[in-house]
Amino acid sequence: MKYRYETKYRTATIMEEDALNQPNAAEADKSLHVLSESACGSVVVYVLPESSTLIAEDIKVYVGLKRTALVKFELRKAGTGLKEVLSAIDPEVEQVVQIMSFSHQDIIAALSNRIRLAKMSRESLVDSMRAFKSSPGYEITFSLLNPSPQSHRLQWDIEAAVQQYIQPLLDKMSIVANFSVDSQILYYAVLGVNPRFDKTASAYTLSADSLAHVINPVEARLGSNAASSNPVLNFLLYVPDPHHSPLFIRDHRKWEVPSNAFHSPRWGGIMVYNVNDMYNNDTSFPADLNIDMSKVMGVFLAQLRLLLGIQQVHPPKGFELQGPGSAGVADWELDRLLWSRSVENVATASATITSLSQLLDEIGNIVINDNIAQQVLNAVTSLQAAIAELEAGNLAFALQYSREAILASECAFFDPSLLHLLYFPDDQKFAIYIPLFLPMCVPILLSLLKIFSEMRQMRAEKRAKKD
Repeated sequence: MKYRYETKYRTATIMEEDALNQPNAAEADKSLHVLSESACGSVVVYVLPESSTLIAEDIKVYVGLKRTALVKFELRKAGTGLKEVLSAIDPEVEQVVQIMSFSHQDIIAALSNRIRLAKMSRESLVDSMRAFKSSPGYEITFSLLNPSPQSHRLQWDIEAAVQQYIQPLLDKMSIVANFSVDSQILYYAVLGVNPRFDKTASAYTLSADSLAHVINPVEARLGSNAASSNPVLNFLLYVPDPHHSPLFIRDHRKWEVPSNAFHSPRWGGIMVYNVNDMYNNDTSFPADLNIDMSKVMGVFLAQLRLLLGIQQVHPPKGFELQGPGSAGVADWELDRLLWSRSVENVATASATITSLSQLLDEIGNIVINDNIAQQVLNAVTSLQAAIAELEAGNLAFALQYSREAILASECAFFDPSLLHLLYFPDDQKFAIYIPLFLPMCVPILLSLLKIFSEMRQMRAEKRAKKD
């Protein structure tokens, strides 16, 4: 798979220059977006003079929420000719594109199931193993675990929290997949791992090695949506009972995790919420406790981004990336995800069609009906359309066609008339039927031999009588 960048240079318009006179870079990013909304998959880089006060002195590149980046560059050192200036700017622009656009590492991560691990960087490998694979839809479940209802009555406004913190992200991600959100409260639900008491910290702790044993006991009580085949993302909020509170999670270096939470690849995340500071000598049980949803949803939102495939970006020194804010995801982050999902879908559909072709070559007596042929034709047509849209940079259409290709290829491959068990190669037929018929053939052959010998004996006796 090859990719290329198309670079165009122009001078800023008068209105863009006015937008760049805003007091800070964030306001300039908003103003520039209002003037002209960049196309999906594109990146607009504005080159500012070194003396510009729009961004801090120690910052060379500012990446906004939209598809805009601000780069400080001293033009006098580049020379006077246009070619010299553009050649000097190219390395800066290339760094920006590596951050904001689709890169070689993104291709490797999207094709992680089909390439050797030696070709992948550690970050790409971690990202590919953490995120869920592409799917038409996802089920998101928020669960509140109350192991001691007799000690505290927990109140959480999950509906308002989802609308405020999660729904803006899901609205922007609706182009990628469909999402459904539900919540539940589980009483007497424990983690299944006994925390250890640390005398020095006067608190209970969970080590990083024990976190792997936390999920299985809890997962049995979570339940699942049996009516849907979509992947389920689980987010658990655990409030420890007073006898094991406060409870802190520690990493491999024995340091406390600031968020007091962890996530499991392609499963979900768990956060421990301590309420021990709400207890005092006058507290009557069960105590009414209100959960700070802003603290909780901030952690769950970060975990949700990682699980959906929004990769972590590690900018070089001198780069400043504006946080996603209330939107949950920047426009250029969504573009990278669209690239990645489209490439992943194209590879998956191609692999399915290739497997079906190999199956037909191996089995000569297999029957292909018109419905399967039409599904294969639809898959190939959608694949060609998806690749054409990717080449043109139309990410939304590329993702749509790639999803149609996956659906058509899987319908053809898993058609009931193509079940592999119904069509055995000749060697499999011999392997199955010989053990079945060989015991039956032995007595038949013995009987035939006996009849043949008796007939020869009778003929010999008749000849003897004639003589």
